[in-house]
Formats: sequence, structure tokens, C-alpha cells
Amino acid sequence: MFNSASLFHLLLSGAILLTGAASAATVWSIDAAVATALEHSPDTQIARERIAGAQAMVAQTGSAWYPQLSLHGGYTETNSPMMAFGSILNQRAFNFGLDFNQPGRIDNLNATGTVAYNLYSGGRATAQRNAAHAGESAATHDLQAAQQSLAAEVVKAVLNVQKARKATLAVEAGVKAYEAAVAAARARYDAGQMLKADLLSLEVQLAQTREALIAVRQGAQLAQHAFYFVLGLDASNETAEFIENDPALTRLSLPQTLDYSTRPELLGLQERLKAAESMVIAARGGRKPTVNAFASYQYDQGWQTDRHGDSWLAGVAIDLNIFDGGATSGKIRQSSAEVNQVKAMMRKVTLGIGLEVQQARDTHTNALERLAVSAQSVAQAEESAALTRARFKSGAVLTAELIGVESRLIEARLRQTVAAADERAALVELRLALGLNPLN
Repeated sequence: MFNSASLFHLLLSGAILLTGAASAATVWSIDAAVATALEHSPDTQIARERIAGAQAMVAQTGSAWYPQLSLHGGYTETNSPMMAFGSILNQRAFNFGLDFNQPGRIDNLNATGTVAYNLYSGGRATAQRNAAHAGESAATHDLQAAQQSLAAEVVKAVLNVQKARKATLAVEAGVKAYEAAVAAARARYDAGQMLKADLLSLEVQLAQTREALIAVRQGAQLAQHAFYFVLGLDASNETAEFIENDPALTRLSLPQTLDYSTRPELLGLQERLKAAESMVIAARGGRKPTVNAFASYQYDQGWQTDRHGDSWLAGVAIDLNIFDGGATSGKIRQSSAEVNQVKAMMRKVTLGIGLEVQQARDTHTNALERLAVSAQSVAQAEESAALTRARFKSGAVLTAELIGVESRLIEARLRQTVAAADERAALVELRLALGLNPLN
């Protein structure tokens, strides 16, 4: 792999595109891959937009603490006695010589400015603001959950690529071993020291191992495509390479406790419960009075009377809903039902997360045990294979025994490769289940 200091520095800052004679290769660190996935993932983009929407809702509810200013303007002409008389009074053009039944054609240009401020709303404004803030917090936790899940998927995708490629190397080593065995068997057959059936058995086994090599190479290619899919990139013509001894994998640590109280999904539901409870308070506010202060300024101009005038109005208004046909009661029941739904969902999610944590812990424990056993198996299989190959060359071992030894060595190496990758993946899943950053 590439180990120069300058290349390593670039890898930590992002992906590097290397051009070659045959195909392009991109060298990735896990941190760079996670950063790329977070940038391009639709899930994180959706979560960010939810936060933006929640922040907009907070701004809307905050408007209740600001005065409301409105402007109105219009021009009218009428010969209606009632409307004409009102316009004449506003224009300060009244005189006792007017015929109230036939005021004539009267025009009026009106401009009005009004300022209103809510003094009391039965607690609805405060409750709605609290609900909006809780919704914003819930959306933030959703984003955190999406980011953690995506980071875990990236790590597992990298491990799957590495696992598939190491499996390819193991099978390639098996192919080379069988090729050496076939060469030795042909020499013995030419010397009359081996039956042709034994030589054919080795050649058949070599062909089968080559077939298996094709399959694992295809699996490695599919794992690479899956890696780019998780990143949200279309790079079917590129070859993904990864730095050796990636710091992101080496810094993974086993959690000290199984406390999952910081799980983002659980924290998000807690915020949604706060929002639902606030909406109950807001619904109950419908039974309380609303008090508003207001003031307005009005200007009127008439060209028929050639007069104009201005006026102002200020006061306090109190509104109390005495009977609304049960609408407020229905809103209260609906909000209370939503609170109960969130509580039930919290209980369900808590139980599910507890089970997920236990399963993740057991899976990681099992992976550690498999890794230890597989390491011993590989050491024993390599020693057995070396001894058997030497004895086969001297004619002291049958072909069937050599085939069995080589097959067991390939299987042992594959199991060790899978166990090593599975242990890291299981640790990532355990950290994810506990609500921890998969990479820290």
C-alpha cells in the first residue's frame, strides 16, 4: 500500500484520485469516506431540512411576543347615504345644509395603520413556543441518529471490501499451492511414481479452486460497488483502495457500560413527548380568555368635498369562548391521545433498544471468541500444510490427504479474515446501539 508522509497527509484530508494506465484508483481513509457520505447522503439532507423546518416553526411561534403592525388603504366613491355620511364626517366636511337622504356622490381616500399586541392568550403562545423548541431538538436528534447510522454503514462497507479482498488473497494462495502440487504430481507421474487418477484429482481440485477464486473476486467487486453506494457516489469505473492500519479502526474502543440513555432516537422521542404535552396545554388555553391591546391611526381625503381629516383609536379587547360546539374539548382529547401515543412509542423503542444492545453485545463477544479460535486454526493449518507438502513431494502422502490439508488451510484463512472483519463490525454495531459515535 502507499505509505509516504505526503500521501498519508492527503488521505486524512480526503479521497485522492490516482490515475494509472489501466483504471483510476481512489485511496480512502474511513474518516474521509464518512465525511463524503455525510455530504452526499439523502438521509442526512432530509434530516437537515427537518431541522430547518423546525427552526422556522420556532420563529413563527416567537412572533406572538412581538407587536403586529398592519397598513390598509383604499379609494371609494358612493352615493349610499350611510357610507357617504360616514366619509363626510371622517373628512371633517359636515354642515347642516346637507341632505342626508340625497348626499350626492361622495369619494374617499382612506389610509389606516393599526398596531396590536397580545397581552394574554391563556398560555397558548408559551405552550406552542415550547412545543416548537422541543420539535427543533427532536429534529436535531434525528440528524444525529442519521449521521451515526450512516457512519456505521460506511465502516461496515469498508470492512466488507477488505474482507472480500482478503478472502480473494486466501483463495489465490490456495490456487498457487494447488498449482505447485500439480507440478510436483506431474513430475512424479512422468517418473512413473503416481497414478494418473491421483494427478487428475489434483487437477480437478485446482480447477475448482480457480472457479472459487472467480466467485470471490466478483464478490469483492460487488462489495466495492456497495461501498460507493453508501457514500452516495457513482464511481463504477474506479478502484477503491484503503490506507493500512486506519486510525479510525484502531481507535475503536469497547464501551465501559451498556447505558443507552443517550441514544438519539430515545432522546428524540423524549423531546416529542415534551412537544405533545405542550400542545395539550395549548389546547386547554382555548377555554381561557384572550386579551389584546390595539391602537390605530386613520386619514381620510375627499375630492368632492375638498376636505380631509385624521383620527385615532386605542383600546383593549377581551375575547372569551363560551361555547364552540365541543371543538376545544375535542382538541384537548386529541392532544392527550397524542401524548399517550408518544409514551407508548417510547416504551416500545426503549424495549427494542435494550434488546438491540444485548444482541450487539453477544454478537461482539462471539466475534472475539471466533477471532481467537480462527487465529489458532490458521497457525495449525499452515504448519500442517507445510509438513504435508514436503511429504507429498517425497511421495510419503497420498493425493487425497494433500487436497484435504490445502482445503482446510484455505478455509482457516477465510474464517480468520471473516472473524477479524466481523469483530470490528460488531464493535461498531455495539457502539451504535448504545448511541455512541461509531468511530470514537
